[in-house]
Amino acid sequence: MNATDVKSEPLSLLVPADLLAELFDHAPDLAFFVKDATGRYVAVNESLVKRHGYRHKSDVLGRRPCDICPGDFGRVPTEQDAEVLRTGKPLIDHLEQQWYLPQNPVWCLTTKLPIRDAAGNIIGLIGISRDVRAPVDPRRIPAQLAAVLDSFEQALAEPVTPAILAKRAGLTLSKFSRLIHLFFGLTPGQFIARARLIAAARLLRETDLDVCEIAQQCGFYDHSAFTRAFRSAMGVTPSGYRKAIRNLQASDPEKDGAPSPAAPTGQPDKPA
Repeated sequence: MNATDVKSEPLSLLVPADLLAELFDHAPDLAFFVKDATGRYVAVNESLVKRHGYRHKSDVLGRRPCDICPGDFGRVPTEQDAEVLRTGKPLIDHLEQQWYLPQNPVWCLTTKLPIRDAAGNIIGLIGISRDVRAPVDPRRIPAQLAAVLDSFEQALAEPVTPAILAKRAGLTLSKFSRLIHLFFGLTPGQFIARARLIAAARLLRETDLDVCEIAQQCGFYDHSAFTRAFRSAMGVTPSGYRKAIRNLQASDPEKDGAPSPAAPTGQPDKPA
């Protein structure tokens, strides 16, 4: 029997949800949550509460992401929940940028699993969003690998795959994958996607380039592919992101805009 099996309805884990939440209170680098069949929080850890700018778990329990996060930042995770609850298909290590309040972006990997009762009916979901932190000092990256990654980041319009980067670094794909995970906590595919998205976000903030031009410069196939990838990871469309940044700048001229996501070769900056 696995961790998402339950004894009976209503939602009742073999290990009580509140006890799991208490355990994950000691893991500040991840957000833990259990939600019922309507996508409402029934258990959360302290980290999730603080990431949303609240002080108490009671401020979050019984609500959905769209009830506590504005716009797409709440709608996207709510849609994710609905998909998991409808299909029973888990969401595994989904790379996305989340935001500590106030306006502190952090990259994370989100996993959501359906919870089923004894009859196999989906009655909720359980999940985590863990911060992507480099487990090892990036300065320890081998020189040849660092040069390949730097070259990739300087020419994002060029189509590349993990296999291409591995070959350039003189590594097998498996060795390349292990090193990328060691230094960045990501798969090669996630590393490539994050580099493109970080560059795209910077261009949206700092230039007046058309969204289509930004998509091309950052290596996305077309405008639609760029919009899907950006919204999936950032919780908002490219145009919506640019509008939000400019509204922020207009409301507070002393600000340069939202904090920049950290470069892929350094420590990343960071709802569910």
